[in-house]
Amino acid sequence: MNLEEIAPNVAILLLNWNGYQDTLECLDSLCSLTYPNFNIILCDNGSSDNSIQHFEQWAKGRTVSHCRLVRQDAESATHPVQEKLIIIENQANLGFAGGNNVGLRFALTQPFKYVWLLNTDTTVEPDALTKLVAEVEANPKIGMCGSTLLYYHAPDTIQTLGGGSINRYTGAPQHICSFQKLQQPILQAEILKRMDYVMGASMLVTRKFLEEIGLMEERYFLYYEEIDWAERAKGKFELGYAPESIVYHKEGRSVGNQPKAYSDMSVYYMTRSRVRFMRKFFPRALPIVYARLLLSVVGQCAKGKFNQTKAIWKGLRDA
Repeated sequence: MNLEEIAPNVAILLLNWNGYQDTLECLDSLCSLTYPNFNIILCDNGSSDNSIQHFEQWAKGRTVSHCRLVRQDAESATHPVQEKLIIIENQANLGFAGGNNVGLRFALTQPFKYVWLLNTDTTVEPDALTKLVAEVEANPKIGMCGSTLLYYHAPDTIQTLGGGSINRYTGAPQHICSFQKLQQPILQAEILKRMDYVMGASMLVTRKFLEEIGLMEERYFLYYEEIDWAERAKGKFELGYAPESIVYHKEGRSVGNQPKAYSDMSVYYMTRSRVRFMRKFFPRALPIVYARLLLSVVGQCAKGKFNQTKAIWKGLRDA
């Protein structure tokens, strides 16, 4: 029996929004994967930059079999789709959770054992998916598994190892070993002890996880979706981490982020999602959350960053 016959079916799920240049680079990277049994589900969140036309041209140039579905047809598919690349038109900006959920619903109509949610502003090492699948196959208790995420423009520097931890008093997430230089060997067991969630930029989830826990929470729109997912799965599934699954991440390109500098849009959604998450899971800590955010408002005012001050205040209000 050859590898292609025994390798579980994997759907690689990408979500594009007005960023076809990064997405095309990501697609080129996926063409070098050594894993033999995968299809790519590419959801587009109502882009206005002709992204879908660029993806179809890419597929034709690469002689990659592809098809194009609208959201309604994808979510109600009743037969297996054979094409290597499935382009789904979401026809609106549904946010990170909503946009990915369209692809997840489609994946559940198909014979996939795993779905690899991957940000479109990433590139991957050829064995990145192989290492993820091997990790989850070795431990059936894993529901979500993360990669080693490195900064695209500083590939020896860690963005996070697998995922991160969440402060249950303030709601602040913390990536594991962020901005440290990558060193070998990585102590996988120590990383797993620190993980409360898997980083959504590279996250392999099992079909069983999707069927039992459900899809992403769409009320966040952006940020905290994977933390919510992990919190809902506690006691039912374990988190996994595949150290040798290497993914390079540009981080937040679609929302205007720069290294160590978040855009006003990011600050708004981070604030709003943080409050919503804490209200749902740790409501007794809300006074501390509000106090910390109000201190941030004062701090940003003192620095003259009035746009960020407005973003925090608006996020608090809308939460």
